[in-house]
Amino acid sequence: MDNKIFDHLIHAFEAPLTNPVLIFSLVLFIILLSPILLRPIKVPGIIGLIISGMIIGPHGLNWLEKNSAVDLFSTIGLLYIMFIAGLELDMNEFKKTKHKSFMFGFFTFIIPISIGFPVCYYLLDYSLLTSILIASMFATHTLVSYPIVNRYGISKNEAVAITIGGTILTDTAVLIILAIIKGASDGEITNEFWVTLGVSFAIFLFIMFGIIPKIAKWFFEKVESEKTGHYIFVLTVVFFAAFLAEMANLEPIIGAFVAGLALNKLIPHSSALMNRIEFIGNAIFIPFFLISVGMIVDISIFTSKAGWTVFYVAGALTLVGISGKYLAASATKWAFKYSNNERNLIFGLSNAHAAATLAIIMVGYNNQIIDENVLNGTIVLILVSCIIASVVTENASKKIVLEGRQHVEHVEHVEEHEEQIVIPIANLNNMEAILDFATLIKSKKSPHPLNILSVVPNDEQAERNVQLARQSLDKISRYAAGSETEVDLITQIDYNIANGIGRASREAFADCLILGWPSATSFVEKIVGEKAESILNHTDTNLIMCRIEKPFITNKLITIFVPPLAESEVGFHYWMEKMSKLASELTLPITFICNERSRQAILNMLETLKSSVPTAFELYDDWDNIYGLATFSNADSLLVFVSSRYGELSYRDSLDGLAKRVGKYYKNQNLILIFPARLEDQHIDEYEDVQAAPIFRKISREIGNMFGKDKT
Repeated sequence: MDNKIFDHLIHAFEAPLTNPVLIFSLVLFIILLSPILLRPIKVPGIIGLIISGMIIGPHGLNWLEKNSAVDLFSTIGLLYIMFIAGLELDMNEFKKTKHKSFMFGFFTFIIPISIGFPVCYYLLDYSLLTSILIASMFATHTLVSYPIVNRYGISKNEAVAITIGGTILTDTAVLIILAIIKGASDGEITNEFWVTLGVSFAIFLFIMFGIIPKIAKWFFEKVESEKTGHYIFVLTVVFFAAFLAEMANLEPIIGAFVAGLALNKLIPHSSALMNRIEFIGNAIFIPFFLISVGMIVDISIFTSKAGWTVFYVAGALTLVGISGKYLAASATKWAFKYSNNERNLIFGLSNAHAAATLAIIMVGYNNQIIDENVLNGTIVLILVSCIIASVVTENASKKIVLEGRQHVEHVEHVEEHEEQIVIPIANLNNMEAILDFATLIKSKKSPHPLNILSVVPNDEQAERNVQLARQSLDKISRYAAGSETEVDLITQIDYNIANGIGRASREAFADCLILGWPSATSFVEKIVGEKAESILNHTDTNLIMCRIEKPFITNKLITIFVPPLAESEVGFHYWMEKMSKLASELTLPITFICNERSRQAILNMLETLKSSVPTAFELYDDWDNIYGLATFSNADSLLVFVSSRYGELSYRDSLDGLAKRVGKYYKNQNLILIFPARLEDQHIDEYEDVQAAPIFRKISREIGNMFGKDKT
């Protein structure tokens, strides 16, 4: 009996492993351990996974063999990499700097190829097609070090924007070249090939950009509650696009990349869906692909008699790959008069040869266009280039930040890394939409969670009320956990709801309060009008009231109504930053309705924020006639009204009860109402009965009118 158990254990752990559960456990263990071990020495996780694949693969310890299951996961991971590359590109940044992006894209495409082709063809003595493929590989780059730029808060820097734009252009061009090389290697380059390629490519693009986005938009609107369905739909689009590309005689990775571009505008970067896409890809599929790449590498070649050839090829590829990108960055610096630090930033971001390079080399290797020497040499190139990219980007980012602090004037605004947002709970039916909205506008630099607040009456049933509030908050917490949104649940006991909200916001040092719109079953309905003013009087911070009737995907434009002197309010910078971020996340243009003075202030603020969002202006001067604003709105717009607390510079009588009037006039439309922050201690503290505040305000206004003034 003992011998049977012993034999069973030996058989289970016999190399190569055959037990699917054990194989999957081993892969997961590697995915978990590699980044942890390499993080202290600042080696990108991508390298650790490839090295792990080399160790456990057929040419290493032979624990894992290349079988159909590994190939399937590897293919999914490869398509996933290209899909996320297309999905994460900031199209607004690309549109803003498209001319410079085209120029950088040209430099970073033509210079590496111009250097790489003669080296491969004459020095390494490869064939024409192989030399062209390897040379085109030098032109690709992956933004491995982009998280570093994001961490330093310079992602809006123009040098970063044109590097991202150049990624779209050069990677797309290389993928098209790849399709042509593959056709040539199969002996299919004839007149018929070019006609077929052109027609099939045009049909493919029409389906991907003309039909798929409309279907996706319809699906996201109609199946809003099925969150799992959204992710499955996205996966279906990715693999269907890969299949269509294959039918069009293109590589499946082109289809996955184009699928990312097609869905780019429909999936906000901070949305729960985007979180799911990145989480599952980064956790399973992409690491599996990287491990499978390492499994192909034959380590023994490096120690064999032909080892010098591998080192020779690897050295040549690495030198050409890195020098080509450095020269492209230098040419860009010369063309646009950038500083040395900006040149280094461009070089650091564009130097990493990773995902796209792997994709192209794997296609070339599988089609027997390149040999093992080039494959192994490419792995060395990826290793060296990723390390250099991380180090150079880190140093350049640090210097640009220090440089900026010396030249940029101090602007009073909320520090992003300290931002606190409080969401008083109103109606549980619309809390999911409000949470999603808060996630979109919240600063990614802030480590603080979203504060979900419930104020319960302080009466004889206070204890019972707290328990009921906790149950409601737990439901919200579960929803937030599904999208990896951190929340902090707060229960406040107070005789007065407005006072409880004000006290809680002060205790949390809130920079913004986000409230729901009036509804028949929520406490917000009770505070609209005079009680709404009570909340405003108890708080000094930015207050945003939102009514989200439909998914944001239905909106084609954000229209912001800005009253005169709104730029003089303390919270002007904050709400401009938040609306710019919202537009960027939703990839929507903004139209501002304002007067000429406000237009100039808004333009200056957009320049300070380095916003890439397309903006337009419509001038309006008759702000005492609030209903005249209706001519600037349409059913497809997300309408944002900027109001003001009584007594502030931009306040006027026409803004009284704006929430009620706007809510009735615009049925079934997404609305946002903003009350900018003001200096502290401006509210009426001496009136214990907050209901007296509106009466006091009306009396003081009448006195002011007697003396010919708008305010007193």
